[in-house]
Amino acid sequence: MRLAALFSGGKDSTYAVYLAEKMNYLVDMLISIQPTSSESLYFHYPNVELTRLQAKAMKKKHIYREAEDELQVLREVLEEVSDKIDGIVSGVISSKFQKNTLEKICREFGLIHIAPLWNREPLQLVREIIESGFEIMITGVAAMGMSKEWLGKILQPSDLDLLKELNKKFGINPCGEGGEIETLVLDAPIFYEKLEVEEYEIKWFGDYGYLLVSKAKLRGKP
Repeated sequence: MRLAALFSGGKDSTYAVYLAEKMNYLVDMLISIQPTSSESLYFHYPNVELTRLQAKAMKKKHIYREAEDELQVLREVLEEVSDKIDGIVSGVISSKFQKNTLEKICREFGLIHIAPLWNREPLQLVREIIESGFEIMITGVAAMGMSKEWLGKILQPSDLDLLKELNKKFGINPCGEGGEIETLVLDAPIFYEKLEVEEYEIKWFGDYGYLLVSKAKLRGKP
């Protein structure tokens, strides 16, 4: 069965591709939609343009669109490719709103929706992603207790205890699905090349902010 992945370049969408392939789905197409606002309810905001490099690193076909009306653009893309795929895979974890919306759109085109991360325990899931060999950079934070110092950090297993404390104290989702944490995958088992960030700028707005990559490249893996 052939799937297209809704792909932001972050850990959840990348890990969903990884798991779907382990489930013997063929995921040979990535769909990336860049919202014009950081307030998007559906799509990742910072550094989505780097999905072009990540798609090349994974050797997959890639569709990239910028959009004000993200769901309308998603419908347009699915209409274009619905005769080439059987469904989509997404990294949705716990948002019934997002999952129901994606399933409704899929039904419009006779497609299935695969959500391999659905209902997973967030902290355990982050640990599993790291232990699977994913190199994950934090590129956005917007939650109580998360400071500017998190931006640019490469997630390590040792960070999970702090995320657990922040969850208990402030109620943040350790996976960041509500926008508390945004990430960029630099390397993964499904990457043939590694993404290397060469230049970036940090935008900090008092209690939230982003790391915006201005220069990046792919380099070979040993």
